[in-house]
Amino acid sequence: MKAVYTLADLRDWARATEGEPLSVRLAVVGDPVAHSASPAMHNAALEHCGIAARYVRLHLRAEELREGLSMIAGVGFVGVNCTIPHKAAALLAMDRVDEHAKRVGVVNTVMVEPGGTLAGFNTDGPGLVRAVDAEFGARLGDLRVMVLGAGGGAGRAIAIECALEGCRRVVLVNRTAEKARDLAGELSGLWRGTGAPAHRARVSAVEWEREALGRELREVDLVINCTSLGMGAGDSSPLPAAILHSGLILYDTIYTASRTQLMLAGDAVGARSANGFSMLLYQGALAFEIWFGRPAPVELMREALKVQARASR
Repeated sequence: MKAVYTLADLRDWARATEGEPLSVRLAVVGDPVAHSASPAMHNAALEHCGIAARYVRLHLRAEELREGLSMIAGVGFVGVNCTIPHKAAALLAMDRVDEHAKRVGVVNTVMVEPGGTLAGFNTDGPGLVRAVDAEFGARLGDLRVMVLGAGGGAGRAIAIECALEGCRRVVLVNRTAEKARDLAGELSGLWRGTGAPAHRARVSAVEWEREALGRELREVDLVINCTSLGMGAGDSSPLPAAILHSGLILYDTIYTASRTQLMLAGDAVGARSANGFSMLLYQGALAFEIWFGRPAPVELMREALKVQARASR
């Protein structure tokens, strides 16, 4: 059994998978992807539900994505998850896109439909809603939220989910400020049950600049890090402890066995925080339900992720 499959393997799938004890029917697609914990929770769910299939990691580079996705139906896949950096590009490779995924403009879950067509969905936003409730006992729509990395696939999906949930305020931050401003314009008409002036007042884009961020942080409840800062060894926190305060809650979408740099910065000022473990769990459970049309064994998937985290330390 290989730890990671590639496009070359897809081109000769029978040979590449001849040592697999079960047919490979699902995968997480990314670049990089060797770190992904998704196989642990999905394989546990498949076994528990008596589904004779295996979930693997599939490494596709940007220039390989369209070809790779075009091949999955032919080799018997049920579907795939797409992760960094493929979520936006995956949408363009779909034959059909769910209305929610179309609205957010990114796909993280692909299902192979009868006839081999590819349908795209997004479970990032709904997964975050569940994660915030599970981690902090809070309803996302009741909070004022800052989204770091609002120009990327996950950041865009999360920002749109905040608007759809009716968040009291959304502050968008991105290294390329123009992307944040463009997204703010898109979000202004998405709030449910409020008038247009309230829409405009609820969303803003700010420069990624320490003083400006410090001012905004005094007026938000929840900070969501959607950047990859903290994933690499030696990374710094996307926000320094000096501009954080104890009243904040911090959610870092990076999942890791240890505390992320943003969480450590929060610890220094007494802020509550959590990493992306719970979002990974809930978006994965929602993907399982899309593929198989049945409830996912969430608690069993949670335990499998915990075992994987302990093993990776």
